[in-house]
Amino acid sequence: MKIALIGYGKMGKMIEQIARDRGHEIVSIIDIDNQQDFDSPEFASADVAIEFTAPQVAYGNYLKAWAKGVKVVSGSTGWMTEHGEDVKKACAEGKTLFWASNFSIGVAIFSAVNRYLAKIMNEFPQYDVEMEETHHVHKLDHPSGTAITLAEEIVENIDRKEAWKEDTTDKKYLRVDHIRRGEVPGIHTIRYDSDADLITITHDAHSRKGFALGAVLAAEYTKDHQGLLTISDMFKF
Repeated sequence: MKIALIGYGKMGKMIEQIARDRGHEIVSIIDIDNQQDFDSPEFASADVAIEFTAPQVAYGNYLKAWAKGVKVVSGSTGWMTEHGEDVKKACAEGKTLFWASNFSIGVAIFSAVNRYLAKIMNEFPQYDVEMEETHHVHKLDHPSGTAITLAEEIVENIDRKEAWKEDTTDKKYLRVDHIRRGEVPGIHTIRYDSDADLITITHDAHSRKGFALGAVLAAEYTKDHQGLLTISDMFKF
C-alpha cells in the first residue's frame, strides 16, 4: 500500500517506521515547511494519507487530500466543533475519513469495557462517576479527545448524567479533570465511588507505539472502505 504522511513529528516518524516494517511504501511526507507537496504527483499516488497535526490545520489538510482523491486517516482532535458537520457531509458525498481520538488497540478494548460498565452502573445510583486524564506537557488541548469519547460513552449510558464538564461539582454532570506533566503518553482513569467502595478502571499507555500501530492498521482498513469510519468499524467490540 502507498501511504502519505501529513505531519512529521514524533508520531509521524513512528508511523513511518511501523508502516515500512509492515511492507508499505511511504510515497510522500508533508510537514509545515513543504505544504506545496500536496500538489505533487507523489502525494496523489497515495492510497491513504495518515494525518497527525494540530486542530487548527487538520480540516484544511483533509480538504487538500480529498481534492487529490486521497483517503485520510486522522488522529487530530479539536476540529469537530467547527467542522464536524462539514466532514459528515463530505463523507456522505463520497469522501473518506477514518477518524479516531485514539488508535490504540488497548484503548478500543478499554472503551468497550467503559460502555459495558456504564450500562451496569446506570442501575446503581449510589455510585457517582468521574474521570481524569493525564498527558505530556506538550499537549495543549483539554480534555483529550480520548477522554471526550469516553465521557460521551458514559453520558450516553448513565441517565443521571446530562453531559460532561470540566471543573464542576454539579452532580448532574460527569466531571472530567486533566493533568499535564512530563512526557506521559496518556493515562485515562474512570472512577465509580460510593459510600461502600470504589471501582476504578484505567488505561495507561507505555509509549506512542500502540497509537502508531493502530493508525497503520486503520490505513490498511481504510484502503478498502469508504465514508466516515471509526475504531468501532474496525474492531467489532
